Amino acid sequence: METFDEKIEKTAERLGVATERIPRHIAVIMDGNGRWAEQRSLPRVEGHRQGGIKVKEIVLHSADLGIETLALYSFSVENWTRPIEEIQGLMHLYTQYLVSMRDLLMSNNIKLVHLGQQATLPSGVLDSLKRTMSMTAENTGMILALALNYGGRTEIVDAVKAIARKCADGELQIEDVDQDCFSRHLYTAGLPEPDLLIRTANEMRISNFLLWQISYSEFYVTKTLWPNFTRASLDEAICEYTKRDRRFGNIGRAVPKC
Repeated sequence: METFDEKIEKTAERLGVATERIPRHIAVIMDGNGRWAEQRSLPRVEGHRQGGIKVKEIVLHSADLGIETLALYSFSVENWTRPIEEIQGLMHLYTQYLVSMRDLLMSNNIKLVHLGQQATLPSGVLDSLKRTMSMTAENTGMILALALNYGGRTEIVDAVKAIARKCADGELQIEDVDQDCFSRHLYTAGLPEPDLLIRTANEMRISNFLLWQISYSEFYVTKTLWPNFTRASLDEAICEYTKRDRRFGNIGRAVPKC
């Protein structure tokens, strides 16, 4: 099985860029499923179904590219306000897809992790999620981080509560609380911060996604609706990313063109 470095080398050669310019962690706000369905006079749940099919394609392609972490924003804590029929359809799809993804994840050495709150998920979804995470826990390839029942502000509040409890119990001192400490109490503990944040459907907002983690991520917004997003679309986003000058507050430098 190829290593990350071997895959990255092939990707860089194919795109004509330096290996060090390939992003290692990509986060995606998958938007436009409902609009895709409405444009075709189909129920919104059919758009979500097609979006789920697209997830499999992009997960496989990301793993082939040598991406080390792929974070997908699937369902936010705010999405519970949607019509009950749409929510029920979504939860049914999650249960199905979390089962159907198992063979794909195992055969490609991909590890599934969850970002978000689990307590309020329907039991069927939660059981499928836990089972799939357990099955893939020892995989050593790409990490697929599924943001399901996720909210960035909720994540920050949960981290503050966890730190406060440890301080009250004497496990932590106030002086111990710094940025690294805070990051270790987020849902993404142990994961690198995203290099590239992709948003589909041409929406110019981050929608409460990874508020802490994307402080220095590069943004790429495309008009493409998520069900229409392809392997070539992902390649295009990566190629655009390689042109960016990531200064992190420092003075810029010349960037080679893709």
